[in-house]
Amino acid sequence: MKTPRQSRSSLVALASALIATLFLVACQQSQPPAATPMSAESKAAAAAKDVFVVFEGPWAIVPDPKDPNSVLLLAPKTKSHRDLYVAASNNSALAAGTYDLSVPARTGPAAGTFDESILRVKIDPKNVQRVLDDKSSNRYAIRLPKPDAYLPASRHRSRVSATYPPEPATEKEYATGVSLRYSVSSLTGFSLAGALDTGAFNPFLLQVETPTIRFVIDPAYDPDPADKCSTHSRQTFHEAATLLVLNLYVDFPESPSSCHDTDPQKARAVKAETGTMRIFDSVVALLESNLGDAKEASVAPLGVDRFAAFALRGAKTVTRHLTATFYLFGRPSGICFAPIIAADGS
Repeated sequence: MKTPRQSRSSLVALASALIATLFLVACQQSQPPAATPMSAESKAAAAAKDVFVVFEGPWAIVPDPKDPNSVLLLAPKTKSHRDLYVAASNNSALAAGTYDLSVPARTGPAAGTFDESILRVKIDPKNVQRVLDDKSSNRYAIRLPKPDAYLPASRHRSRVSATYPPEPATEKEYATGVSLRYSVSSLTGFSLAGALDTGAFNPFLLQVETPTIRFVIDPAYDPDPADKCSTHSRQTFHEAATLLVLNLYVDFPESPSSCHDTDPQKARAVKAETGTMRIFDSVVALLESNLGDAKEASVAPLGVDRFAAFALRGAKTVTRHLTATFYLFGRPSGICFAPIIAADGS
């Protein structure tokens, strides 16, 4: 038979055990859950960076005939535009030729989905190959891996069709610049290699400190503010369509109907260029020429002829520097409204 003292001791022990158990459970619940190890996919997603490769100018997006995982951006080299340049944190002018842009390790799907604002048309692969094979220095070709997506970098309302003038039913906000989005693991590793149509090209690394690389072909001169017809944009679209043998025309709803009479897209003789750039080009051609019968300063007789020869030689030297400065740093701020063209299936 248990004594009252033994009963009280048992109750105290039981109560102590119960309190200890409750305290242990409370401590375990108050502690944070153990960290779950990150999968390789999760780590890659956390480290992903979006980089946008932007194309401005008379570009066409087409499939690479030799690599289904790549895409080509093609553009004509014409007198109505300045030379192509590429710009990241560093920049460089690019001559006519074919170039390959390499990107760092990808973390995105490379789905290559198109925004609906990008003009999609049928393009004959034979015409793409013809452009690539052309060595007459009248086109640029940039080869890139297929991006995650094609997005509009700029838009403008216009009409596009195979009949002239284009029907109002085709009117919409078309992409006039395109941005290729890449999800990459690092901003280091973008490089450009190339094969010029004439001469050699030295590959170089692009410094991508902000997530944008731009390939830009600017107008050769500032658009005339009084030009209600957007003549340059019409000419630009015509040049891009002609490059790939496309029967396409563009029109702008804000332009008066009288613009159709002078539209450079129509089959007619192109009128001579006018304006400040025409004058500039004429002066450059004069100063960089040999001027026929003009004598060099070293052999010219003393007097006016010799002074003129010295002045001419000095002017020609200065002009070369001014020309380079004008084209590299004096690019106009005018916007081209021509839609970017993309091939169905690219």
